[in-house]
Amino acid sequence: MADMKAYVQEVLAQVVKKDPEQKEFHNTVQEVLTTIVPVLEQNPQYQKAKLLERMVEPERVIMFRVPWQDDQGEIQVNRGFRVQMNSAIGPYKGGLRFHPSVNLSILKFLAFEQVFKNALTGLPIGGGKGGADFDPKGKSDNEVMHFCQSFMSELYRHIGPNVDVPAGDIGVGGREIGYLFGQYKRIRDAYDAGVLTGKGVGYWGSLARTEATGYGLLYFVKNMLDDKNIPIEGKTVVVSGSGNVATYAIQKAQAMGAKVVTCSDSNGYIYDAAGIDLAAVKEIKEVRRGRIKEYTVTHPQAEYHEGCTGVWSVKCDIALPCATQSEIQLEAAKQLVANGVIAVGEGANMPSTLEAIAYFQQKHILFAPAKAANAGGVAVSALEMSQNSERLTWTFDEVDHRLQNIMTRIFQQAKQNSAQYGCPGNLVAGANMAAFVQVADAMLAHGVV
Repeated sequence: MADMKAYVQEVLAQVVKKDPEQKEFHNTVQEVLTTIVPVLEQNPQYQKAKLLERMVEPERVIMFRVPWQDDQGEIQVNRGFRVQMNSAIGPYKGGLRFHPSVNLSILKFLAFEQVFKNALTGLPIGGGKGGADFDPKGKSDNEVMHFCQSFMSELYRHIGPNVDVPAGDIGVGGREIGYLFGQYKRIRDAYDAGVLTGKGVGYWGSLARTEATGYGLLYFVKNMLDDKNIPIEGKTVVVSGSGNVATYAIQKAQAMGAKVVTCSDSNGYIYDAAGIDLAAVKEIKEVRRGRIKEYTVTHPQAEYHEGCTGVWSVKCDIALPCATQSEIQLEAAKQLVANGVIAVGEGANMPSTLEAIAYFQQKHILFAPAKAANAGGVAVSALEMSQNSERLTWTFDEVDHRLQNIMTRIFQQAKQNSAQYGCPGNLVAGANMAAFVQVADAMLAHGVV
């Protein structure tokens, strides 16, 4: 065991040495590699083939400028990226993020996570991620359209239904996907519906795709609770975020009989002891594109608090971080545990820091890691690709049924692998090991290229 631990530490040291500034990428590589030591011990062929060294290097990184014209006629310039991390199992698959925080470290972190998340779905998709440091907030539809068209004017060279299939992420919803797809179709003079997922239902998008990540999160969390004979009905739930993942996590949690009392945006959070009125949240965020504090105008019994970190001080049974990475740090984890939380389900990408995760595990809190618990979105994206390939559409119930089965299978894989490799109940390690083996075996089968 010591030799494999040393091998992992050597690889981690090389990652840091090559890109010392990429802290987010370092964290995700450390989180995955330190949990797969038992797998490496039982499969020395992985070390011999230098699979870890190969996995931590993207197969391709594309970086490009994105010039566009704003409504005042001024030229603006942003930076665009696509990280094509690993295609051992299938074409690269992963979202596009438009947010000022986007940089290469964050996208490599997201792409690395995506490889293993996609492997867990059992569907034939590799991992990638992309985006730009463009902020769609406060921009007109016309400005967003100009940006998306310029972005796709370069990205189209690197994607395709059997090459790389982007989707949405933070800052990229149905509007942006529509503009991106329109430009791709215009440039390629072909209706390659499978080149993007998250499309509108009217142009070969999949029913249930919008709901998939939030619904999938609750399906996974319910599996985790059911495994311990803990009912979700009647539980108090704290949710962060008010975007796509949070919205449909709230909806499904309420449908399962839980009471959701919070949601948030980048400015602050609301607490409604009576339970969140989801219709009001959707009106504010999806129709008016407003700020979550507007909720208190029509719901005066609710409280609005500036800043986001305080949401984890609200007493709850279940915490669902659905906003962004690293939103639950160690102090927040301690506060949640002190207030009696029994389960944490990650809806965003790696929203808990490594220190917070370790604390949850130390205190025996049921913990659903992001790469397993939020895989529902990419799973239904892959189902959208299947429908596009077959020129078919499935009903909402058909897609939702497949999603439930996929999330149950992911939970079972994580549980079984954690037991098989000597860490029963550790779903973080179980998910990492299950995904790693699938990707590693595919890479071995392909040989060294």
